[in-house]
Amino acid sequence: MSTFDHIGLIKDINANLAPLRKSQPEAMQAFGRLAGAAMKDGALSAKHKELIALAIGVTQHCSGCIGFHVKALHKLDCTRAELDEMLSVCVYMGGGPALMYSAEVIKAWEDMAPK
Repeated sequence: MSTFDHIGLIKDINANLAPLRKSQPEAMQAFGRLAGAAMKDGALSAKHKELIALAIGVTQHCSGCIGFHVKALHKLDCTRAELDEMLSVCVYMGGGPALMYSAEVIKAWEDMAPK
């Protein structure tokens, strides 16, 4: 079972990016605006967009992406069934490596579940 700490990773990423946010505020704010525009409800719901983003994180082997997007999916009331179906597509498209990162997703999902 994965023992990866996505909650700690998210905190570390945010802390480590603080100097970049300070030295490059325009670029970092622009990235935030891009994320906001891309992820808002439209023809696809925000939840479906977060599932897509998480799938990309899994297939690109990005642990930070897994943490941030799992957290967002909990806030959007994603179900475990929806998550599992998305993971099956990741494994179909990404093979064994995506299966290994799917274990990280499941651990993050359980660790970040609302109590």
